[in-house]
Amino acid sequence: MNDCFSIEEVSNGNGPVPMRRVVAPLRWLTLLIPCSLLLPALQAKALEFTADQITKIDGRSQKSNVYYRDNMWRIEHHTMGPVNVSIVRKDKQVVWLLLSRIKHFKAIPYNAEQELRVTETLPGEVSREEIGQEVREGHPTVLYEVTTRQGEQVDVYYQWVATDIHFPMKLAKKDGSWIMEYQHVKMRSVPDSLFNLPLNFHPLEGFNKPAAPEPTAPGM
Repeated sequence: MNDCFSIEEVSNGNGPVPMRRVVAPLRWLTLLIPCSLLLPALQAKALEFTADQITKIDGRSQKSNVYYRDNMWRIEHHTMGPVNVSIVRKDKQVVWLLLSRIKHFKAIPYNAEQELRVTETLPGEVSREEIGQEVREGHPTVLYEVTTRQGEQVDVYYQWVATDIHFPMKLAKKDGSWIMEYQHVKMRSVPDSLFNLPLNFHPLEGFNKPAAPEPTAPGM
């Protein structure tokens, strides 16, 4: 502290004040400043999790495995279609559709409609009313009725939010036509490799492309 003060006593206008009475508040200040700097970092911590996603549309169910980290996510589809993995890179504004059986991929532009519903607040939310509580997958949840407005379209949902992990476990349209549920949710780190293109995959644009004709000798 000698670098900060050249004397051992300072004055407060009513006489000298012992240095130890000045140093103590300064020590508390040096402890508080690092803590205040850490708060924004803690609040901005990325959401990372893995889960099974069950989607029901007009009575038909689909299951997927989801690996999620804030602005990127990977969906492994349990369907018979050609695309068995979708990698969404919101940070790059692109979606890679993987056709693993032929080791090719198709790149399409990112669309905001592809955003997963993993936040407690819904897009376009205009009202929310708590209507019950229950336990889902071992998590205490609050059931809400939520109304959203997107332009002229108004939709009403039921949403189950886990209060211990602050995560929407289930979302359903009130008329039952669309239901999306997360099961086996685990808040944990997800490796970078899951959000990158496999090295041995090739663009689908070059698949089945006609081969260039071989050069022929002049006059043939």
